[in-house]
Amino acid sequence: MTTKCEDCPLRRLDVFKEFSKDELIFMDRFKTGELIAQPGTEVLAQDASSTQLYTALSGMGLRHKTLEDGSRQVVGFVLPGDFVGLQTGVMDVMRHSVEATTQMTLCVFNRSEIWSLFKNQPQRAFALTHLAAQEESLLGEALTAVGQLDGMGKVAWALHRFFTRLTALDLNSNGRVPMPYRQQDLADALGLSLVHTNKTLAKLRDKGIASWSDDDLVVHDEARLAQLAHVGSEEAKPRPLI
Repeated sequence: MTTKCEDCPLRRLDVFKEFSKDELIFMDRFKTGELIAQPGTEVLAQDASSTQLYTALSGMGLRHKTLEDGSRQVVGFVLPGDFVGLQTGVMDVMRHSVEATTQMTLCVFNRSEIWSLFKNQPQRAFALTHLAAQEESLLGEALTAVGQLDGMGKVAWALHRFFTRLTALDLNSNGRVPMPYRQQDLADALGLSLVHTNKTLAKLRDKGIASWSDDDLVVHDEARLAQLAHVGSEEAKPRPLI
């Protein structure tokens, strides 16, 4: 059964801004259904167009770009509440692929209605712009981490980012959050070798700071992890949900 926007489980989370009554009515029309994507499914393909846009309702995925020689660069991760497909909605084609890592449930929106959103729903249009600006900000943080931090700092930054975002999504159970990715995915995202990533994760575990195994990330010392990542301890600010 398709989840109605008014019954969306993500809406109750403090990390997402509230909808007005008019926005809920519009979103129920804008949403055309739901897609269940199995692990490994390519939801959106690089250099291809799509008639659909998505919001991750549950499950996790990743964004990656494939180069001409076949090598892969992970450019981001998809968590519940993330909107994907804006590139194809605005630029006609995707510049990277989006792939399901776990089973995902995605809310499906008709790409042809995006102009209606901007024309008739200024609050929703601003929300979409907000999300684009937020993604730009996150990419800036990631580029700074990759370009300026050492291997320990890079891995610590990524783990801290996962931990704080998943905590805000109410997925933290006694310091444990789901992280169903491979070490290779993290290495690709940070520009590190798999060996270096593995050794760095082992050091963080041995120091009693954080441990990642069996698809779960456990943070034992969040303050120390944040210090290594060169980030503050500010709480996640509420953001729009599409």
